[in-house]
Amino acid sequence: MKAIRFTEVGGPEVLQFVDIELPPPGRGIARVKHTAVGVNFIDTYHRTGLYKLPLPSGLGSEAAGVVEAVGEGVTSVKPGDRVAYAGAMGAYAEANNVAADRLVKIPAGISDETAAAAMLKGMTAQYLLKRTYPVKRGETILFHAAAGGVGLIAGQWAKHLGAIVIGTVGSDEKIGLAKENGSTHVLNTRKDDWVKRVREITNGVGVPVVYDSIGKDTFMGSLDCLAVRGMMVSFGNASGAVPPFEAGILSAKGSLYLTRPTLMSYTRNAKELQETADDLFAVIVSGAVKIAVHQRFKLSEAREAHEALHSRNTTGATVLIP
Repeated sequence: MKAIRFTEVGGPEVLQFVDIELPPPGRGIARVKHTAVGVNFIDTYHRTGLYKLPLPSGLGSEAAGVVEAVGEGVTSVKPGDRVAYAGAMGAYAEANNVAADRLVKIPAGISDETAAAAMLKGMTAQYLLKRTYPVKRGETILFHAAAGGVGLIAGQWAKHLGAIVIGTVGSDEKIGLAKENGSTHVLNTRKDDWVKRVREITNGVGVPVVYDSIGKDTFMGSLDCLAVRGMMVSFGNASGAVPPFEAGILSAKGSLYLTRPTLMSYTRNAKELQETADDLFAVIVSGAVKIAVHQRFKLSEAREAHEALHSRNTTGATVLIP
């Protein structure tokens, strides 16, 4: 079968479209033939070596498709089941062997492409808004990259929960999109004095929570947007890793909380995974959250997909089609 592999870290040019052999699924494993593969910014961290993988390596951790075969002891899924997953490396391929307990069945009413685009980003939005900091009706929150993959989902979901969303974007062209997807106020971090504007919008109080996947460029400003005892949720590094800082800054700025969560910590076992996915699928089926797939590439065009991500001109979700 065909798959994307890389033997050294670097730019999109290190990605190679090659032939590989996929062994039969072992005990507890299911083979999934992919119909759609999700592309996420974390994939670029793996490719560049920011998050280290043993090389040579496959890439990608999110996909949807059909179970082709199962290994010994697998009873949760069977051949023919429509399934999706997030967190199993090697998704940039025509098929993948995945631990059966990391698969969730795709319910009727949700397409494979939607599932592939929604699993990682949508479950991330779920744990951020419902568990890391449970957003309450009437609260004003700050969500960076509001026109990105997670941001478009989170904006809709936060609005559905009754929150007032201040979203940030990197260009004026993205303002309308963020507003269409749940953000009441949208600030351009490259033009606006966004820290000052957040304080103005909140009458000087600040927000109880900031969700920040940008990292280096927005981290310190985000702390200045927080209310006393507010929570800084740093869940990505799109602009680079957050530089070291003194913990005393958190006390000086109002006894702030800081967390660096990951999806894997919130879906540690099959029960947590299923509950998270069920909540996501339910809000999609209800129509409260719509999944926007704005970029589609062939599997063989993974390099081009990564170049598009780095340009920061993408919006919504990006998928590869095997």
